[in-house]
Amino acid sequence: MHHPTLCAVAVGVLSALPSAHAAIYTKKSPVLQVDAKDYDRLIAKSNYTSIVEFYAPWCGHCQNLKPAYEKAASNLAGLAKVAAVNCDDDANKPFCGTMGVQGFPTLKIVRPKKGGGRPMVEDYQGQRTAAAIVDAVVQKINNNVVKVEDKNLDKFLADKNETAKAILFTEKGTTSALMKALAIDFLDVITVGQARNKEVNAVKAFGVEKFPTLVLLPGGDAPGIVYDGEIKKDAMVKFLSQAGTPNPDPAPVKTKAKKDSKEKESSTTKSKTTTSQSSSATSESQTSTETQQAPVIVEAALPIPAIHTPEKLIKECLTDKSHTCVLAFVPSSEDEAAKKALDGLSALAFKHSQSKRHLFPFFEVPKSNTGSVSLLKALDLSGDIEIIAINARRGWWRHFQGADFSQASLEAWIDAIRMSEGVKKTLPEGIVAISVDEPTPEATPEPTPEATESASSESSEEPTPVIPEASANAAASESTESTSTQTVEPSVEPETAAETPVKHEHEEL
Repeated sequence: MHHPTLCAVAVGVLSALPSAHAAIYTKKSPVLQVDAKDYDRLIAKSNYTSIVEFYAPWCGHCQNLKPAYEKAASNLAGLAKVAAVNCDDDANKPFCGTMGVQGFPTLKIVRPKKGGGRPMVEDYQGQRTAAAIVDAVVQKINNNVVKVEDKNLDKFLADKNETAKAILFTEKGTTSALMKALAIDFLDVITVGQARNKEVNAVKAFGVEKFPTLVLLPGGDAPGIVYDGEIKKDAMVKFLSQAGTPNPDPAPVKTKAKKDSKEKESSTTKSKTTTSQSSSATSESQTSTETQQAPVIVEAALPIPAIHTPEKLIKECLTDKSHTCVLAFVPSSEDEAAKKALDGLSALAFKHSQSKRHLFPFFEVPKSNTGSVSLLKALDLSGDIEIIAINARRGWWRHFQGADFSQASLEAWIDAIRMSEGVKKTLPEGIVAISVDEPTPEATPEPTPEATESASSESSEEPTPVIPEASANAAASESTESTSTQTVEPSVEPETAAETPVKHEHEEL
């Protein structure tokens, strides 16, 4: 760790010298470069939470932080802003002083104040790793999503003639990052709410039969519109834009000229941004235009799909054709420790799918699932919360050990699996079911003798069969359904996954 006093002295000495070092971050960097002139518009007045690094190019600690900080910027693209101010630039030195910078690098989290006014600024004191930075920033994102329940449904809908509304009906009690981002995009334009499936009256009022379901109420007498597209940020923003235009971010620069039209206002804003002498403003102009139209979200907060039946557990993860699955066995998704574990896993799935990386699927498995009890017993696991990776086709499994279910801990464990690091345990006999091919339209084949024999031998050889109520045939005949809407592809093994920076997205509400 650097010594703040020595760095403070260095700041004072360099304040009298001309800048001789180029900025650490280039125009192509995912880190937004901000200067004293742009800070107020791009950061202080933004609806998004930001983290800002105050650095000097000659600072060794700043150079060491760069890879992790750029990775965090990629992971948080669209969800929060990751910016940097070069305090070695003469124009920025007074500003860095007013921000209380006494050493390099200094990281500060800037959080918009609900209701307007100057944002809240606090020092980031966490670890200098991408995972720790992402986790800290994600926790500071404002949640403007309204919790809709049967008891307040009428109140929520009361002013439908005045403002448009959108309601997500979901089985989950937590608010996903995607919904938080949509609520920020349409703040004061569309009121975004979320209702759980247990709110019977609300579900019945809108005729919701499956979860998740997003319903848009355009306002007035217009009927509700059900969203049937992909669970992706850009597509959902376009859908909601039927009822209102999302807020631009950063806000357009105010000018004295009259605004004849929205096109002229947009053109004036772009002109002022692109003619700025600061290279950071140019970079922001290129990225913020895309963000205004279809910002991409990043939080660990989109819930992972749940497996509620033994048949589904067999079909997805326990046949001889099943690839790697990550299973989180939890007593209840409402349990605090379980929430932390599930949120951490959904954050990682979100990051990988946003970057279009291949990753094995994650599933929540309630302990009320009879299959989970037998599987945990066979693997000799008895904790309240157990997380495992299992590959039935190759016959191995790995156990997440430890009581810390933070995103950083889970990410390290997942990365080790992806890179085939660490020891894999052999699956006990009797866990893997023999899969049966789907029947073709021309003929419906009988179950193979091998499958029947395998199911029988599993039952006789294994004293504690994983799923005693189900057989391989039951798994094969289960109605076809999508395991989730996430874009991750379970067909890729961790041994073949490329070691690349990961982003943060998940395609399941």
